[in-house]
Amino acid sequence: MYDLIIIGSGVAGLAAGLYAGRYKLKTIIIEGEFGGETAKAGKISNYPGVKPIDGYELVKLMREQAESVGTEFKSGHVKMLRREGHCFFADVNDETLQSKTVIFAGGAKHRRLGLPNEDALTGKGVHYCMTCDGPIYTGKTIAMVGGGDSSIKALTFGAEYFEKAYLITREKEIHAEPVNQERMKQLGDKVEILTETQVKEIVGDGKLEKVILTKPHNGSDELVVDGLFVEIGFVPNVELVDSLGVELDEKGYIKTDNMMKTNIDGFFAAGDTVNQFGRFKQCITAAAGGTVAATSAREDSKIHGKLCKYHAQPTK
Repeated sequence: MYDLIIIGSGVAGLAAGLYAGRYKLKTIIIEGEFGGETAKAGKISNYPGVKPIDGYELVKLMREQAESVGTEFKSGHVKMLRREGHCFFADVNDETLQSKTVIFAGGAKHRRLGLPNEDALTGKGVHYCMTCDGPIYTGKTIAMVGGGDSSIKALTFGAEYFEKAYLITREKEIHAEPVNQERMKQLGDKVEILTETQVKEIVGDGKLEKVILTKPHNGSDELVVDGLFVEIGFVPNVELVDSLGVELDEKGYIKTDNMMKTNIDGFFAAGDTVNQFGRFKQCITAAAGGTVAATSAREDSKIHGKLCKYHAQPTK
């Protein structure tokens, strides 16, 4: 029996684990993909009180902090999450864990273009993570679909690999923090921006060959590239909580109040699965949400936790 199960080991989950441990809650974090998007973010220079640091190193430090206060960790993914009475049960690998409360920090997955050939060519020229796949395109030409902070940061990170990049944005101008725009400008002709343009077709048989644009570039709507990276935002991972009846907002994010409480007693959410700060999703906001959720879980475990009794063999 745990006081708290935290699902997700990104910044929100790890911050929640740190505070829960300090509150002396018996807590376990189900890691899933350790570190979430932060672990793949490359260099992070805007986390208060921390000198520029690789994202993976930052979440490693956060994990060590959570462990130091007694929070447990378990590798694996939650296959099923359910509520019986005042108790929550999470099926992880071949084990069932029981808890009085749950914080869901399952993060989000990359939004896709939704084009016919996209799935077939994913990993074969179409990618969603420059940190992961950028080195493949050393000395080659790529295209990046985006225009926001994440796409600009991805380009500046990948500049040490690619020879030429086209930034394709449907907007009239890019929307990114000034510091990131300045870094991209320093790349000069290495990055060419195609505004008010979209990719309408991905062409290739077993491997990406080219993309078809909605607006001609240099007299042609065909753009031959070796790789296509997509950075157009994220879709919250909320499939796991559907069966609980958790209320979502109009954009598909989990609805919470200011204390990260959902419409389900004892169930909280934080990080990229909520829209608490709108499109401004940063490590600092994720950490804030996680700590608030842990504080709410502490209060709930005292009030409602007494009603959750240990089940030796929980019903599936």
